[in-house]
Amino acid sequence: MYKVWKLLLLSGCLAVSSLAGAQDDQAPGQAQANQGAGKRAELAQRLPTLQNIYGRQHLSLNGRWHYIVDPYETGFYNYRRQPFDQSATGAGGFYDDRKPRSKDDAVEYDFDGSPTLAVPADWNSQNAKLEFYEGTVWLRQKFNAEPKQGKRYFLYFGAVNYEAHVYLNGKKLGSHKGGFTPFQFEVTDRLLKGGNTVVVKADNTRHQDDIPTVNTDWWNYGGITRDVLLAETPDTYIEDYQIQLAKGDMGRIEGYVQMSGARRAQDVTIAIAELGVKTTVKTDANGRAAVSIALPKNKVRYWSPEDPKLYAVSIAGATDTLNDRIGLRTITTRGHDILLNGKSVFLRGVSLHDENPLIPGRLRGEGDMRMMLQWAKDMNCNYVRLAHYPHSEEMMKLADEMGLMVWAEVPVYWTISWEKPEVYANAAQQLTDLVVRDKNRASVVIWSIGNETPVSPVRTEFMGRLADTVRKLDSTRLVGAALEVHRNGDVVTVEDPLADKIDLASFNQYAGWYWSNNKEMLKFSFKVDYNKPVLVTEFGADALGGYHADVDTKWSEEYQDQLYKNTFKLLDAIPGLRGITPWILTDFRSPRRPHPEYQDYWNRKGLISETGKKKLAFYTLKSYYDHKQQQYK
Repeated sequence: MYKVWKLLLLSGCLAVSSLAGAQDDQAPGQAQANQGAGKRAELAQRLPTLQNIYGRQHLSLNGRWHYIVDPYETGFYNYRRQPFDQSATGAGGFYDDRKPRSKDDAVEYDFDGSPTLAVPADWNSQNAKLEFYEGTVWLRQKFNAEPKQGKRYFLYFGAVNYEAHVYLNGKKLGSHKGGFTPFQFEVTDRLLKGGNTVVVKADNTRHQDDIPTVNTDWWNYGGITRDVLLAETPDTYIEDYQIQLAKGDMGRIEGYVQMSGARRAQDVTIAIAELGVKTTVKTDANGRAAVSIALPKNKVRYWSPEDPKLYAVSIAGATDTLNDRIGLRTITTRGHDILLNGKSVFLRGVSLHDENPLIPGRLRGEGDMRMMLQWAKDMNCNYVRLAHYPHSEEMMKLADEMGLMVWAEVPVYWTISWEKPEVYANAAQQLTDLVVRDKNRASVVIWSIGNETPVSPVRTEFMGRLADTVRKLDSTRLVGAALEVHRNGDVVTVEDPLADKIDLASFNQYAGWYWSNNKEMLKFSFKVDYNKPVLVTEFGADALGGYHADVDTKWSEEYQDQLYKNTFKLLDAIPGLRGITPWILTDFRSPRRPHPEYQDYWNRKGLISETGKKKLAFYTLKSYYDHKQQQYK
């Protein structure tokens, strides 16, 4: 456990390179001035984001934020493209939110007179002029605060796509890269009693050396896309914890508790009242304590899709208490089998994006998320692949509650800059942030380190290191990735050196769509020589909802439906097949799909159209899953 904590600290330092690194563009002397913020804030910035953020006292900063579109970044650079971010004169950036000092003082921006956007949400779906916009938008929110003595305060962002620079009351807190993971800044020493102003420079410009890279197949929604909270903690607080069954052991909880603050050494009690379980551990000088709890025999209801039981868990120290709802389950493999709580299971899944097909933009809240997950359950799914990036914390908690196993993924996607250390550091940080945030969610059974990454020695080393990283962070779950496949004549071979580093023979395949067709695809067969469970992570065909023709006419619902029926025959012939996640639950927007008649910038592989209409293949997949459920009873 101590090695895991060292890894978390290292990852925290990687985060600081992106957070504090933004201070490099300050004027001389500014960095030294900021050092006076206090040693406590400096330490907090190096630590992981608050665990179970919604279990904390917090003030929501969601709502209408004033915004300024800034394609030339005039609020960040002067006309010579020199940064005046946090300039000594204070006459520079939009972060100042400055008003004219006199009649002859020209200020070329005004947040008060600017339009507003809903936060959390993307800007692309809220203003037609911004539909395809990639670049900088400045957003401002004002709020009142009443900071208390003996409390600490954190400005928390669920996600900002992609690069965020954050300012509080005109002073820079730092920056963050990564469009789908949370980040925070301690603001205890910067929060004012009464009125405060937060300004965010959000930039969704794609770059080759980012994660994901330039080339993707989903809409690049920009903005503050998840909750913004001002969270309050005691001076010494529960920073992190893991309460999960030990790997392969249904009779014992193994985990840890981590305290942060001046009184890090203290007694902490972990209790599950419904099971009559209570244990007290003593955290060391670093605030760390291992947790090991023997569970009563024959009393535990283990979490599963059929019985998604969640237990109320209390973690109480001398200075802080947190409550969570946690499911207890094990997930392992044995040869070709995936074992949930020791029993072989077939993963009846579907892939989905964090996007509402009915109302443009990211999923807006619990209602949208429940709709998507309920559609999956309506097909008799017990599993979802949340592609191709981390979805929200609320989505994971809903999957816990509704009984859906989850494949959770980071956006290491297609061809990125494998050889660059800073790119690896970015990928490793996003993976770490995902694991740290969701490690107590019973629904998460697979950490995915990437999708469709072409084989090369440098790629395999990069991905192998990610696999090692996730195993050090969490040994209780499976590690997956969408492996590469090769076609040789009529045989499709799964052959990828990355398979040696992961737990599954998992791969995407598009027989009948990107290669072959409905008439010819059944002549192919799959060769998978790994003694691991086979999980087919994508297959499918585009179909325009409501367009009907014969089974040989592409873009029709009939073609998609027949392709699903053919695919089931192909995949069921693989001896180790233990799950599938067809691509995809609903149609979704993509700039890569411009065909005016059939696509109109939509990927039409959804089983549900953008109007919410279920296509023929939806019912075909449900019938297949009904059969699989009976087979694995």
